[in-house]
Amino acid sequence: MTASQTDETTEDMMQATYCALCEHGYAEVTMQDIADRTDASKSSLHYHYDTKHDLLLAFLDHLFESFADRFGADEEGDPLDRLAAVVDEALDEADDEDRRDFRTAMLEIKAQAPYDEQFRKRLAEFDNHIRECIRGIVADGVESGVFRADANPEEVAEFFATVFDGAHTRAISTDEPLSGARRSLAEYVERDLLAEDVDREVEFE
Repeated sequence: MTASQTDETTEDMMQATYCALCEHGYAEVTMQDIADRTDASKSSLHYHYDTKHDLLLAFLDHLFESFADRFGADEEGDPLDRLAAVVDEALDEADDEDRRDFRTAMLEIKAQAPYDEQFRKRLAEFDNHIRECIRGIVADGVESGVFRADANPEEVAEFFATVFDGAHTRAISTDEPLSGARRSLAEYVERDLLAEDVDREVEFE
């Protein structure tokens, strides 16, 4: 099997895992459910991954690679525009059924993290990447005079990451729209983060 064939097989398995998670959720999904969405047999799937747990760990690694390529990829330009892009990526309001189902499955995986060190480690990578992106943006904003000189990049990053996480949990568990979190973050930036002499309207819509 060539490298391109291996990559294609892996991508096929990851896409199948996504689809199966959307339909069945974390607790109920099986290796057979995933195999049914590929050209491979269940035994072929087990050749690559011993257990469902191993496959889901690989899936989280795959998601992180894609996430890291997109999230906060713009390291230049206006800090406020970059922050808006991060909010747009983190609180994407695309309202398709598969997206909602997948977020539910991811929440189920997060619920396992306190009991599973490998899940916890991988989820921490997402969280750390988000915080690092926001820390860098805020630090650049302070240096350029867009954000207040006394703004603490670490504290701002902690706040944004907490809002992102809570907004997604509420959206899944109570159908609370993500738009409320976007407005709250815009108000926070305009009130507490922008430098006093910066006259700009902040909208994360």
